[in-house]
Amino acid sequence: MEINWYGHSCFRLKERKHATIVTDPYDEAIGLSALKLKADVVTISHDAKGHNNAAVISGCQHVLSGPGEYEIGNVFITAIVTPGDDAARRNILHVFDYNGLTIAHVGDIQKVPKQAQIEALEEVNVLLVPIGGGKSLNAAAAAELVSMLEPNIVVPMHYQLPGLSVELDSVDRFLKEMGVSEPTEETTLKLTAGSLPEGTEIVLLSPRE
Repeated sequence: MEINWYGHSCFRLKERKHATIVTDPYDEAIGLSALKLKADVVTISHDAKGHNNAAVISGCQHVLSGPGEYEIGNVFITAIVTPGDDAARRNILHVFDYNGLTIAHVGDIQKVPKQAQIEALEEVNVLLVPIGGGKSLNAAAAAELVSMLEPNIVVPMHYQLPGLSVELDSVDRFLKEMGVSEPTEETTLKLTAGSLPEGTEIVLLSPRE
């Protein structure tokens, strides 16, 4: 399968004979390039301009913005409300299961959940995690979540980019927390169940336009 990042918390997950999924499409008002994407499913972690612009995604047949379990286009999707400091600001974490290859997009999660609250994440292969602070995890908290879950691959998201109007930390803080000086850098993350690293690898994706 292929995972592309479009900046902030927006990814596209694509696999042959499976539904194409776009996560957290943003409004260009946040300072990033307008999205021009097509997908079968859009997932929204929370109701904010940087995460909820489903209308811009063409071909979308399903918009998932609440908790539940779904099977759409051969993909099993588990959506879970995560605990936060602000009760009025609900965040939804999504786990996507592609025939046993699991990708977790934790949305704009505010704090590291307790072990008992993340049972659905025990077998995560790829973790898409915010690391830039603001109203979501900062570098130290993101590193703590990574150590709890021990995924095969970690893809940082929700950090400072050129033009972004949201004030966030740079990715360098997270790399320092993780003790990584030379992360793997890719434009597209291509995955198969048999190609996953044994340890935990940090992969920096270049934002697509």
